[in-house]
Order: sequence, then C-alpha cells, then structure tokens
Amino acid sequence: MTTAKKTTPGRQGFKTGEAVVYPAHGVGRITAIEEQEIAGYKLELFVVSFEKDKMVLRVPTAKANSVGMRKLAEPELVKKALDVLTGRARVKRTMWSRRAQEYEAKINSGDLLAVTEVVRDLYRSEAQPEQSYSERQLYEAALDRIVREISSVNRITETEALKLIEQSLAKSPRRAKSEAETEGESDGDDIQEEAA
Repeated sequence: MTTAKKTTPGRQGFKTGEAVVYPAHGVGRITAIEEQEIAGYKLELFVVSFEKDKMVLRVPTAKANSVGMRKLAEPELVKKALDVLTGRARVKRTMWSRRAQEYEAKINSGDLLAVTEVVRDLYRSEAQPEQSYSERQLYEAALDRIVREISSVNRITETEALKLIEQSLAKSPRRAKSEAETEGESDGDDIQEEAA
C-alpha cells in the first residue's frame, strides 16, 4: 500500500511525536498515525496520548482542525497569557450557573487566552474568601490546562510553570490591594456572589 502519498495532505502539518492541544482534554502527544477500516471506509487517525490522564484518543486526520486540535501556542502567546493573569478579574453579575457554563465553554475551547481568563477570574489568594466546590473545580481544570501548555512550550516542569502563573497572578492590582487591606474592607466590584 502507498498510503504516504494519499494521506499526507490530510495531516494538516501534524506529525508523530508532536505535542498538540485537544480542546476538551488539553495537551497530549501524537504517538502514531494509523489507518483503520470503519464501516467499510479506510480512515487515517492521529493517536493522541494524554499521559497524565492515562487516556488515548483517536482523531480522524481530516477532522483535526474542525474539532479544534491545534499545535502548542507560540512563546509570544504564552507571554501574552501570563500578562492576562496580571489583569483585573472580570466577573459578571449574573447567576453562578450561567457564569459556570461560560467558564466551562472557555476551558473546552482550547484557546489558551480564554482558559487563562478563567484562571484569572476564579483565582483566590489566601486573604480572600473561599471558593465553592464548583468554582474550585473549574479553577483547577483551567489551571491544569495552562500549566501543561506553558510547561510544554517553555520546556520546563509543571511545577516551574505553576510558579510562573502564580507570580503573574500575584501582580494583579486586585491581589496586591487585597493583601494590603484590613479585614472587613473590600472593593464592591470584586465581590462575587456566592455559588448556589
């Protein structure tokens, strides 16, 4: 079989061994490109392994872009994402269930900047009130996604990537102010309604 000629155009620049971002699962690695027969059709598939989750996903090569699979972010985009973390949290005054859906959509978009916004908006310093369970779950999911991508792009450990993220979060105007405030005082714009 001469599959190389036929299938190369459908691979959209992805190759074996390359780290990629799959929107619903974060950073994975293409471990193989295989051909399978499904319902009488031959289909070329990327085999994407997510080591941390102990999961393997098979993505049709022709559908990789349409499902949102992408290459890792460029270093400039990572720098921009870290800058987003230093900004002021933008929390809409809507019901938590609606905000949670928006955060979930951003996390599953696979867009590094959108996921970074979720981390920025849901971050709580030691001096701030505790998060609800659902807020914490969304925060940790978003944080895990950006930690993995930043560590892959910058070729550093996940612990080092987490330190970079925490340093950026600490530079936020709200964080710096809240650490200096005395208990009982707060800025009305920054109060989040309690999760229901």
